[in-house]
Amino acid sequence: MAITATAPRPPAELVEPTGGGDGDTARWLVGEAVGLPLIRQVAGEFCRRVVAEGVPLQRVLVSLRTLHPELATVGYLWQRGEPEVREVARGHDIFATPLYQNSPIRLIVEGEEEIRRRIDPTATTFEFGILADLAALGSTDYICLPLRFSHGRRNVISFATDRPGGFTDRQLDRLRALLPLLSLVLEIHATHQLAETLLDTYLGHEAGRRVLNGSVKRGEGRPIAAALWYCDLSGFTQLAERLPATDIIEMLDEFFACMAEPVDRRGGEILKFIGDAMLAIFPMADDLDRDRACLTALEAAREALAGFDKLNERRCELGRPALGVKIALHAGTVVFGNIGAPSRLDFPTIGPAVNMVTRLEGLAGRLGLRLLASERFASPCDSQMVSIGFHPLRGIALQQEIFTVPEEAARVRISEASDG
Repeated sequence: MAITATAPRPPAELVEPTGGGDGDTARWLVGEAVGLPLIRQVAGEFCRRVVAEGVPLQRVLVSLRTLHPELATVGYLWQRGEPEVREVARGHDIFATPLYQNSPIRLIVEGEEEIRRRIDPTATTFEFGILADLAALGSTDYICLPLRFSHGRRNVISFATDRPGGFTDRQLDRLRALLPLLSLVLEIHATHQLAETLLDTYLGHEAGRRVLNGSVKRGEGRPIAAALWYCDLSGFTQLAERLPATDIIEMLDEFFACMAEPVDRRGGEILKFIGDAMLAIFPMADDLDRDRACLTALEAAREALAGFDKLNERRCELGRPALGVKIALHAGTVVFGNIGAPSRLDFPTIGPAVNMVTRLEGLAGRLGLRLLASERFASPCDSQMVSIGFHPLRGIALQQEIFTVPEEAARVRISEASDG
């Protein structure tokens, strides 16, 4: 494989198009490209326009780092002849793998200005793994360049061609000249995507959407009819006093994963993690939608308990203490409000329905049951829930008829304990 060492040659201004197309890629980048909804659309249209200008692109990869709890990078891969750009997401463990450590992308992220390699199709060994893949595609030339974002952040773009003899100097000058504008457009899109990810992760879907749509005024709120879910760990305080902090964090992550995944999968909205507790809702479109919301929440609760049992099995196999859980379900109207101090706001959910579901969770502990529901929640669920009689709830004037699922009623002998 022949290796061509090149020094960075950023031109002072955009060079003329290399032929073909209308040469307005730069104008498109500062205009229409900003308004496209998805990064993959920007990447795909950019490649199409550059090819129309006469640059013989075969393959282009845009690699962007993210701030996401599960994803470290997202790549946008364009290949000539494929109908659309493919997204390739990588987790945080990617940085420790040979795939990343032995890649041109790592070198660019760490400060290299440009990596260009001619590809010899007869070679049997290659400096980078990607070159072997490109040789199999018939590529003749490869170049990897930084996409410079603000505050010194570096992302990466690479170009490959199968043109005999590789890229010409004029074609590479055109690509280099367009990168500052492409970087600007991609940063605008990535920043908006980052805001969505962070707000969705830390505030929840509904609160994040409201903030992005401009609902930031203190004191604003609106009512939401929903099935409510409230759960927490039993005996958490005692465990927290005798376990190391790292074990507590791992335990909470395992617990919340068991509870949250069934809620997310069925369209529920996780509103808040409160210590070892989680509050979620299944919104109702209208009064006629109550049956669907309650049945969906009940399915999620049953799945969460099944997953919790498997979690305890794994913990016991590792010699760790088994955990206990309480899930409370109710249906009603809550107020989702923008509340707090002038310099620090939150989107808490308040109202009598929230008080009710938290009191139900407290009663579950006294009764030794893992799942309780109010009569309002249970009524749409028909035979899927059974009454365990009337019980007083702290802070609520009248005794309430309480329900559970048959498998829980069979598992535990109901006592006359109350939440007094």
